[in-house]
Amino acid sequence: MLAAMPKTKSSRNRKAPERSGRKRPRRGVVQNPAAASGRYTPPIPREFRESSKIVPILMFGLLGLGMLVIIVNYLDVLPGGANNWYLLGGLVSITAGFIVATRYR
Repeated sequence: MLAAMPKTKSSRNRKAPERSGRKRPRRGVVQNPAAASGRYTPPIPREFRESSKIVPILMFGLLGLGMLVIIVNYLDVLPGGANNWYLLGGLVSITAGFIVATRYR
């Protein structure tokens, strides 16, 4: 029979390695890119952050035009009678109004 090996003195008194209190960042992850590169990014000037006055005018104009074209098409007032192309034009106008609305600051 095999006898159990006695534990040596060095394995019983071995201490766990001590860890410092700070956590190390994971590899490949930069926590603050500006601090890591040392570069400063200035804030965007105020004149570039605000939209011109034409943006809300254009937005509401396109939304209103699209709605008007769709309503007038159903009233059968446009030349050629009720036509799917008028509906498509109204929907394109409304979509363009929504796209302009996303550009408004």
